[in-house]
Amino acid sequence: MGKLYIVPTPIGNLEDITLRAVRILREADVVLAEDTRTTSVLLKHLGLEKRMFPHHKFNEHAAVEAVAERIAAGETVALVSDAGTPGISDPGFLLARTCIEHGLEIETLPGPTAFVPALIQSGFPADRFCFEGFLPQKKGRNKRLEQLREESRTMIFYESPFRVVKTLEQFTEFFGADRPVSVSRELTKKFEETVRGTLAEVADHFRAREPKGEFVIVVSGAPGRRKSNQQEEDEA
Repeated sequence: MGKLYIVPTPIGNLEDITLRAVRILREADVVLAEDTRTTSVLLKHLGLEKRMFPHHKFNEHAAVEAVAERIAAGETVALVSDAGTPGISDPGFLLARTCIEHGLEIETLPGPTAFVPALIQSGFPADRFCFEGFLPQKKGRNKRLEQLREESRTMIFYESPFRVVKTLEQFTEFFGADRPVSVSRELTKKFEETVRGTLAEVADHFRAREPKGEFVIVVSGAPGRRKSNQQEEDEA
């Protein structure tokens, strides 16, 4: 029986791939790629030529059973996304679940994911946090923001450059203009930048400077509601 490897890839700087990830990609019979063109660039950089098949949000529902059959027949399959860890706001969950349902072996390699460096360099508490990824674009968006209004944990969101200003404006409406925020873009790349301040200040910053790149928005939890670990231990 084969095996599914979930392989994180660099979020920008190609030096961030692990030696183990390179070995697994070299040994895999098949590489499933969110975008084969993007993955081709990485494989070429690593000096690898592999059989690749597309595996993205538009075909994953139809493809997972066929992939599971390949693994059951003895093939080693490596799943990668365009950047970061598959399954984190990228395809991967459905394939992992299908393999589990079929009793197939899965191994997930540790590696890059954009929200971790953004969270750490925000300076906000990182012992507990709430990862929201991409909010719904329309239906359910305001409802989810209303639910998060009193969230005491640090909150993490992904956003595109085309909607980042609008999103910061919505956060101002729901969380308050003075709520601290840290916005990181182009993490690990040449023009990496982190802008910190209040929601109002950071929104003004990106109104004045055209947003470019991929964004991670880290919002401080609701003030006065977060308990420290020691407080929770004392109460227990």
